[in-house]
Amino acid sequence: MANNGLITMNMRELDQFKVIQDIADGRLKPGRAAERLALTTRQIRRLVARFREHGPTGLISRRRARPSNNRLDATTANRALAIIRERYADFRPTLACEKLRECHGIRLAKETVRHLMIDASLWVPRRQRPPKVYQPRARRSCRGELIQIDGCEHRWFEARASQCTLLVYVDDATSQLMMLHFTATESTFSYFEATHAYVERYGKPGAFYSDKATVFRSATAGKTGHSTTQFGRAMFELNIDTFCANSSSAMGRVERAHLTLQDRLVKELRLRGISTVEQANAYAPSFMATYNAHFAKPPRSEFDAHRPLPRPGAKTHERVPGTKKQREITQADVEQVIVQMSSHATVTSISKHATDRAAQASDVNADALPDHMRSSDTILALARAHGGTLATFDRRLVADAVPDGARHLELIT
Repeated sequence: MANNGLITMNMRELDQFKVIQDIADGRLKPGRAAERLALTTRQIRRLVARFREHGPTGLISRRRARPSNNRLDATTANRALAIIRERYADFRPTLACEKLRECHGIRLAKETVRHLMIDASLWVPRRQRPPKVYQPRARRSCRGELIQIDGCEHRWFEARASQCTLLVYVDDATSQLMMLHFTATESTFSYFEATHAYVERYGKPGAFYSDKATVFRSATAGKTGHSTTQFGRAMFELNIDTFCANSSSAMGRVERAHLTLQDRLVKELRLRGISTVEQANAYAPSFMATYNAHFAKPPRSEFDAHRPLPRPGAKTHERVPGTKKQREITQADVEQVIVQMSSHATVTSISKHATDRAAQASDVNADALPDHMRSSDTILALARAHGGTLATFDRRLVADAVPDGARHLELIT
C-alpha cells in the first residue's frame, strides 16, 4: 500500500475509508458495507481495489481540483458582466438577470448573476452588510401619559381549558402592567370592560396606543376616509386620545410583555390550578404586583398624568361608554316648535294668496306657473328680513336671489 504523505478528505470520504478498511481487514462483508454506504456491491469492490492499490488516496474523488463540466463559459460570463457594469450596475441580481434575458438574449440563472456581481463588487451579500441600527423610541416622561394596549390569544390555561385572549395594558413610561383582563375574544365590548375597570382604578390616561385592529380602526378607512370606531368614539367622549401604530415593533413594550406573560403567567396559573377566566381575572392584580416589582422602570417625572373622574356628588349622567347621550326635550323646546310651525303656516297662506292674485292680474293659470314662481316664500322671507314690504323691496335683491325674480315680483305686486 503506497503512502503519499498528508492527504485531505471530507466527511463522506472519511466514512468510506473506515468502512473500506474494515472490508480489507476482513471485519465486514461487502454486502453489509454497501447497505451502510448506500452504494452497490460492485462499487464497493471497485473502492476496495483502489484502496489496496493506492491506499487512502484512492478513495478521494478524482474530480477534486478539476474544473466542472458544467462551468460557465468565460466568454459569456465576461460579456454578461460587461453589460451589467455598463447598464445595470445599480440593479439587483434578480432584475439584472431578467434584463439580460429579455434585452440581450443571455440566459443565466439568477444565482449565477448574483455570484458574478459579488465577485465584481457590484453586490454585497446580506451577511456582509452592516447591521441596521434602529433608534428606539424614547419613553414618555410621566406615568399614565401613554398606555399601550393589545390583545394576546394564547392557551393560557394549557390543556385545562380552551384558548382565550388576554388584554394587556402597559404603561409606556414605566413598563408597568396596568391592566390584565382575560376574555373569550378580542372584541369591542371586551375592551370596554377592561377600559372601564382601568379608568375606575387609575383615572383617565392621556392616550391609548394600539395596533390597527378593527376594534381601533375601521376596516374601510382607506375607501371612506373615516377610521373612527365605536371604541374611538367612546374614548373621544372621555377625552382620551387614541393612536394606531404602523408596525408591531412600534409597540415593543407590550409585545415584549406578551412573551414574558406567555412564560411566567402560564406557569403561575398552572401552579395555582386556575382554569377559568373568572379565577384568572381575580388572580391578575396579585400577579401584576409581582411583575411590576421585578420589571417596572422608574419614570423620569414623578407626576401622574392620569386625570381623575368627576366626583360622585357632581351632577353627571351615568351611561355606558360607546353610547351617545340623548338630548332631553323640555317644555320650552315644545313651545318653540309650535311657534315655528304656526309661522310657517302663516307664510305659506300669504304666499298662496299672493300667487293667486298675480295669476289673476296677468290672466295666467297658477298651476301652470313654474315651481319657483308658484311659491313666493323666498321673496316674502327676503322682504321681511329687510324690514320692508313688497312695494318698497329692492327689485335687484329679488333678481339676484330668485331666478326670474323681477318678473315674479311684478306679478305679485
